[in-house]
Formats: sequence, C-alpha cells, structure tokens
Amino acid sequence: MENAPIVKRDMSYTQNRELSWLKFNERVLAQAIDPTVPLMERMRFVSIFTSNLDEFFMVRVGSLIDMDMLAPDETDNKSGMTPREQVSAICAAVRPLVERRDAIYAKLMKALDNAGVTETGYDALTSSQRAYVQEYYKENIRPLLSPQVIDRSHPFPHLKNKALYAAALLTLSGKPAGGGKEKDKDKDKEKGKQSGGGKQASGGKQAALLGIVDVPSTLPRVIALPGGGARYIRTEVVIAAHMKKIFRIYDVSEQAIISITRNADISLSEEHYDEENPDFLNYMRTLLKKRDRLAPVRLELEGKAPRLVKRLCEFLKLDSERVFSCACPLKLDYIDQIEKAPGQLLYAPHTPVYPNYLMPDKPIWDQVAQRDVLLFYPYQSMQPFLDLLRQSAKDPDVLSIKITIYRLARNSAIAKALCAAAENGKEVTVLMELRARFDEQNNIDWSMELEEAGCRIIYGPENLKCHAKLCLITRRERGGLGYIAQIGTGNYNEKTSTLYTDFCMMTVDADITRDAVSFFENMLIGNSAGEYGKLLVAPFAMKNRIMEMIDEQIARGADGRIRIKANSVTDRELIDKLSEASCAGVRIDLIIRGICCIVPGVPGKTENITVTSVVGRFLEHSRIYAFGEGLEMKLYLSSADFMTRNQDRRVEVGGPVRSPEIKQFLEEYLNLLLADNTRAWRKHSDGDYTRLSPGDAEPIDVQGWYMSHPIEFAKSAAPRDSLHERLRRWWSLRK
Repeated sequence: MENAPIVKRDMSYTQNRELSWLKFNERVLAQAIDPTVPLMERMRFVSIFTSNLDEFFMVRVGSLIDMDMLAPDETDNKSGMTPREQVSAICAAVRPLVERRDAIYAKLMKALDNAGVTETGYDALTSSQRAYVQEYYKENIRPLLSPQVIDRSHPFPHLKNKALYAAALLTLSGKPAGGGKEKDKDKDKEKGKQSGGGKQASGGKQAALLGIVDVPSTLPRVIALPGGGARYIRTEVVIAAHMKKIFRIYDVSEQAIISITRNADISLSEEHYDEENPDFLNYMRTLLKKRDRLAPVRLELEGKAPRLVKRLCEFLKLDSERVFSCACPLKLDYIDQIEKAPGQLLYAPHTPVYPNYLMPDKPIWDQVAQRDVLLFYPYQSMQPFLDLLRQSAKDPDVLSIKITIYRLARNSAIAKALCAAAENGKEVTVLMELRARFDEQNNIDWSMELEEAGCRIIYGPENLKCHAKLCLITRRERGGLGYIAQIGTGNYNEKTSTLYTDFCMMTVDADITRDAVSFFENMLIGNSAGEYGKLLVAPFAMKNRIMEMIDEQIARGADGRIRIKANSVTDRELIDKLSEASCAGVRIDLIIRGICCIVPGVPGKTENITVTSVVGRFLEHSRIYAFGEGLEMKLYLSSADFMTRNQDRRVEVGGPVRSPEIKQFLEEYLNLLLADNTRAWRKHSDGDYTRLSPGDAEPIDVQGWYMSHPIEFAKSAAPRDSLHERLRRWWSLRK
C-alpha cells in the first residue's frame, strides 16, 4: 500500500497559536500605560498580565513540553514548528515582555507613591515602623516558618506550584550560634561533612548549601504600616530581610524570592479510567492532587542571584531559557489587599442594571412568552435569569429544570436556586463539568451539594468536556407542556457576569426548545452525535453547519458578508474556509479578543479580512456568528470559539437569534465594535497589532457607550437613526 500523500499547508496567512496569545497578553499589558485608566486599575492590568502568563506556562508550555517527549517531530499546522521550537520561541518572546512589565511596574509604583500608596522596603523603614514590623514578624510570621537546609540528611523539598519561597546560598560561618565559644577547626570540618558540605570548593572554601523558607500562604501578602496613609511592606520582603537570622549559623552569600511554575495540564489520559474505576467524582479528586506535583516548567526569581539559580536548576532539572529574573513581585494579587487606597485611583463603581423592558414584579416566564428576552452582561444584571430560576423553583406547575454547568461562583445563587427547586420536588438535572480547568474543586464541591439536595448530577459524554451554556425549564400548561430555553455565551457565574461581556437569551421558540429537549435526552444517554434542527451542537455538527453558512456567503461573492465575534480563532479548517471566502470577495470582519491565528490582509489569501481586538475594562467574552446582513442575516449566540478544542473536542451549543429586534440590536453591536477607536486594536499582515486612535475624529468607546446608555430594543424591525448618528449626538452632548 502506498503511503498517504503529505498535505503541505499554506502558512503564508497563519500564525502560531502560542505566539498569537503572547500578542494578546501584550495588549493587556498596554492597558497599564493608558493614562485614561486609573492608577490602581493600571496596576491590576499588570497583575492580570502576570497571572495570565502564569497560566500560560502551566497549561500551554506544560503541554508543549509533554508533547516534546511524546511526539518531538510533530509540527504545528499554522507555523511548522516542532514542540521544542515553539518552547524556545515562546521563551525568547516572553523575556522582553517581562522586562517591559518590570519597567511599567516601576513607573506605576512611583506614581502610586506620589498619590499616597507607598510600598516600603525593609531598609527604608523608620525606627517606629521597623519596631512594629519586627514585632509583627515575631508574633505572626516566625512561628509559621519552616526553614530547611538541603544536605545529605535533608533532600530537596517539593516546591508547590506558584507558591513563594525565600531561597539562599549558605556556607558555615564558623561562628557559634548564640554567642558561645568558638569551636575547634577540626570539629568545624567534621560538622561541615555531616551537613553535606564536606566537599571543598576552589580556594579551600566550603561548597555552598541551599536554604529554603516557604512564605506561608495563610499570611496576608501585605503588612499595613503605622503612620497613616496606604503604606505597606510585603510579607515576603520581611522574611527575606530575616534570612541571616533564620539561618544564623551560616553566611548568606546570595538570596532571592523564588517561585516555581509547574505543568498543570492534567488530563484524563494520564490515568486509566474504565469500568473498574467508575466513580468519576473520586477519580477527579485523585487527578487534582497530581497537579501540584507535576514537573517544573519555569523558575522565577525577584532580583538576581546567578549562583543560586544554577543550584536550583540542577535540582529542578530546568535549562536556563526557562529561568526569568524579575524586578517586580512574582505574584501581584496582593494589590487587592492594600487598604485605604484613594477612591480616585480606581474605576468608578459600575452596577449592572435591571432591564427597563422587563417588569420585576411580573413572572419572567410570562414576559418571555410575549417576546424573546436578551440580557447583556455586565451592563445589565443577571437578576432576571435568577428570578426565572427562583420563580420556577416555587411554581407548582414547573416540572423540571435541566442545565449545563461549566463554572460557578463560589457562593452561587444559581446553584442555591437549583437546590431549592429539587427540595421542592422538581426534577433537576445538572450536567456538571468537573474538568473546567482550575475550577475543578469548586465544581466537585457544588456537585456534592446539589446531589445532596436531590438534583440528578451527570458528567457528560466520556472524553468530551461540556462547555455548552443551555438551560431548559418545563412547565405544565393548558393543552400540554410549555418550555423556556435559555442560551448563553458565558458561564452561570454571578461574579464574572459583572466583569465579562456576555449574552443570555431566553425564548419559548418551539423549534429551539424542541432541540433543547433532544439535547438533554442525548446527554443523559451519552450520545454526543444527536441531530438538531436549529441548534448548532459540537462536536459533530457545529463546524459543518458553520462551513455551510460560509459557503452560502461564498456563493454571493462580493455581496457576501461575515462577522464573527469570539475569544479565539485557531481551527485550521475554519481558517482555510475563511481564506477561501475572502478570495471569493466576501467581506469578513473578525472581532477576536485573544488568539487569532489567521493573518489578515495577505494578498490573494486574506485581503478581504479584518481582525479587530477590543481590550478594555470588561473582558470581551461573548461569541456571535453573523452570516449575511439585514433581515436575511443568520445570527447565532454561541458558547464556542473558532478553536479546534471547541469544535472537535467539546460539547458546545449555538442558538439562532430569530427575534428581529434582538437581531437588529446585535448587528448594531457588532458594527459598534468595529467602529471603536479607543479600546480597539487592528491586526496587520505582518501579524502585529496597532492600537486605534480617534485622532481628530469622534472617540468611540464601546464599553463606555453601554455603561452610560440604557439598552433598548426596537419594537419592530423598522429602520432607526443610524448608529453613527446616535454616536455623533452622544459625542456632541459630551463636549
């Protein structure tokens, strides 16, 4: 049999996924130098950049390192790079980003100091502050410390993922601990041998030992200083200042605060899961315990300590390209612990509003029965959907509630409403995804509480994460059963609904609710290949339906129109199909917040494609697919990005928008995003982005617009004043 032909990919209009993600994180960091963003919020963007990078190394770099061991010759279908080459390219791209982050951090610290928020180094403490800090150390920190010297009797300890440690190179000082008489030199030599320091370095000096002290995670990261104002010192700085006292029988030659990033890419393939191990809940608990013990992928240190780094790399088996020396703290989440920060340094509070087209005192079911309802987070509150669940929990005619759960808030009102419904005798079915990365334990805890309340918990098809956002409520009505379906673009999480832009659509549309009934029936029996009339459902139908709708626009040529809003575009098949549409003359606008592996503006390949990224106060999270224009447009709200994992390896749902008024609103929203010239970035044919500027034109800020304007829907599909005309009036009033 002849070997199958090797498909040679055209990579002239594609970009490596990981390098594209780093471009996105660079756009996040750019918010930290935006003078229109309040100072403390700018520091938060530095923190977001840093935590994003942490997760990136844990997951993406970790998986590439695994791949390098398992399939070292496998190449990325968008750049042609092997796993090893990708890791090297990532590390080379990250280093200047870290240096830029450090420089921005230093400037922000000076600006915050001028504004009354001051971090103080240990050596800069006043006498009264030092006395306070020393007493605090004695009473609150020292009793929790567990210092360790690594020698023959004390092996290198397990360093937890992203925990902070103070590390030092040590040599025996030859001085007695506590001020006793000096020991005999021969006894000192013998003691050095017993401590693992028997080997002599060049010049007769004793080889350095390694000392490590953990920074207890139970302690606050900052210590507020006396004297008024928002003055503080970091806890790890205080510990570092006491290293000579902690290791008092040694000389400290080098020291630094360090943190290890470990591979967090746990997956079901790591353990054998079959009929002999049927308890999926306990299986996930076991798997979670492995995450903290997976291999190191990165070493960070605050400051410079070259000899210390060399010793640590020997123990951790890390090469130098994955070592990053930083001039700013390794974890910046402590900024939320700073007290008394002046209010003008923060964003003005934003409270999501209850939609003015809904009546809080009237049952939500009755209002949805009159017309489809769209909620737009975070400008509008999640409250109407919560009201629907709570009212359904008490309604004697409601028979069942079925819902998919990917991420929940820690103190979830949605979960509590589901528990109340089950306790009131409703049949409540929850398709709980236990593998939502970094939320696994929270989902395990909630699944146990829901089950205890009487909910039926299922975990979805084997080997497929369920990322869909779908809820179906069934009620007894005259003439039979009535249904409400809710389709979302984001999680059922009250906290993120105030931080992420997402949509929640509620409808009684018979075609959609019929598909929702079929969806939950299929999930209950583990059938991921069901057929649906109106819903787009991955992994077996969504991509094919999307490709068909792109083909419909290709048939229209220059009259074709495609607009996609998503978080990421990585799927090679969809990228190639969009390129084909561009070559046919179809106008394509991609509004992609994060990773975008398609490069626009490449002659003969993607010249009719634009790529826009909006990065602002709120995280642009919603997914909208629009094919065509006007009343004939096919428009979907979806849980799925244009990523291979979403389209091929997850259960996802996209729902059609059939209400003319909602369709018109969403089309205007897409156009407004494309018109943004204050928070938007435009991608170019070289793969880089530039931030748009209004110049002499009227500034258009999508998020600012919706925060300051009530969201309205037309009573009909009749033409209204153009979006730009309303923006012009808004801007003239502001001036």
